[in-house]
Amino acid sequence: MRNTVVTEYRLSNRTLAGRALAAELIKLEHHNDLIVLALPRGGVPVAYEIAMALHAPLDVLVVRKLGIPHHEEYAMGAIAQGGTRILNEDAINFYHISAQAIQQVVDRELQELYRREKVYRGNRPWPNLKDKCVILVDDGLATGATMHAAIKTVKQQEVGKIIMAVPVASAQALNELEDYVDEAVCLMVPERFYSVGQWYMEFNQTSDREVLQLLEIAQAH
Repeated sequence: MRNTVVTEYRLSNRTLAGRALAAELIKLEHHNDLIVLALPRGGVPVAYEIAMALHAPLDVLVVRKLGIPHHEEYAMGAIAQGGTRILNEDAINFYHISAQAIQQVVDRELQELYRREKVYRGNRPWPNLKDKCVILVDDGLATGATMHAAIKTVKQQEVGKIIMAVPVASAQALNELEDYVDEAVCLMVPERFYSVGQWYMEFNQTSDREVLQLLEIAQAH
């Protein structure tokens, strides 16, 4: 099931986008088995607002885009913690990317994935997702590769329900991913989509420090 608002406008920032998404998800406020998982780093400020509004625990699911060599902004796949890997065979074939080149990108992104896991989680264990209602949150979907990897990772945990929540998404990414989740909540699906950042008035890079601060505040509630 998809819940979208089709009006096109520029989002102010991730915080206000998260509050708008929380308003769409408020029906889940008293759900006993709810957990919000953010895709860091940009998804964390959005997810924080949702978790606070719904009085739900907040955690992170670390994912990394696999950028096409020399065209890193375009994803040929993604990896996620736990060993999940998603590859876009159409993009790989179109750009004639060799298996060796793919592995080089994977190795590089794995290093950053491990670094982020260590920084964000430390010794804190991965949450038990069995039978939980999981809300997966990012600040937007372009190709949807990282969210696809996150969904695949969560599905391996015998969850009860998966809800994907994003402020803005390309129609292609949303159409492809909504079949993998129980519910998709998106504020805006623009006709002319070039990047997530174009639909935000403020789209500064989220820092590790900000991620840690928001996780610490959420865990104290």
